[in-house]
Amino acid sequence: MREHAAVTRGLLRSAAAAGFAFALCLPAGWAQAEADALPGGATSLQETHGDWTVACRVQAEGGKLCSFSQEQLDQRSRQRVLAIELRPAADGGVQGSLLLPFGLALDYGVSLQIDEAEQGFLLGFRTCLPAGCLVPIDSDAEAVAALRNGARLAVTTVAAGGAETAFSISLRGFAGALDRTEELLR
Repeated sequence: MREHAAVTRGLLRSAAAAGFAFALCLPAGWAQAEADALPGGATSLQETHGDWTVACRVQAEGGKLCSFSQEQLDQRSRQRVLAIELRPAADGGVQGSLLLPFGLALDYGVSLQIDEAEQGFLLGFRTCLPAGCLVPIDSDAEAVAALRNGARLAVTTVAAGGAETAFSISLRGFAGALDRTEELLR
């Protein structure tokens, strides 16, 4: 349990060299076009991996923008309750943002906990936008390993009225979504 808690704490701790030799043999501009290509020559794609969605698009100025995300909607109103978007980091971790609804006591922050870990790690809100309030995520490789093997990520915060508010993010498909995103970015 202590090991799992330590991994959970790592959630906030803040690769493309493989084709370099091959790119030197190609005409100027061609290597960039090949690197920017998506499967089948697509300019964008979206795939589902369990409860996660991988999205990737080729930018007009060159390069690819790829991430994987999960969005949860209220069953009755169909309004977004929570969203998380992540992208691979160079150190084997992931970076991104968690979007939570308005009406939360921002001073209390957010606690993240993988499965039944003894304790989670407290994160702070960065800002609120018209879509909701953002919590930055910057994890390390150890935390990613725990996320790959986990079943759920518990998100706990406090509502403006003082009541504890809990959300649950499914980790079903997390590993496949991360692997696919890394593959598309190569």
